[in-house]
Amino acid sequence: MPKIGIIVIVNACIWGFVMIMCSITLKGTGAYQEIQLILAGGAAASLVLTGGLGVKKKPKK
Repeated sequence: MPKIGIIVIVNACIWGFVMIMCSITLKGTGAYQEIQLILAGGAAASLVLTGGLGVKKKPKK
């Protein structure tokens, strides 16, 4: 199950990047539309990563 650990770390890195981008965007203004797009992109990447590469049931023998 080391693959699960890697997925969790990569997912955390994606959300860390999303938070940094939000703070940069918020630096001077309250630009909601820009932040909404960044968060939506992060959420989509997280869903793809954890849904597509996440924990999968092993086929029964």
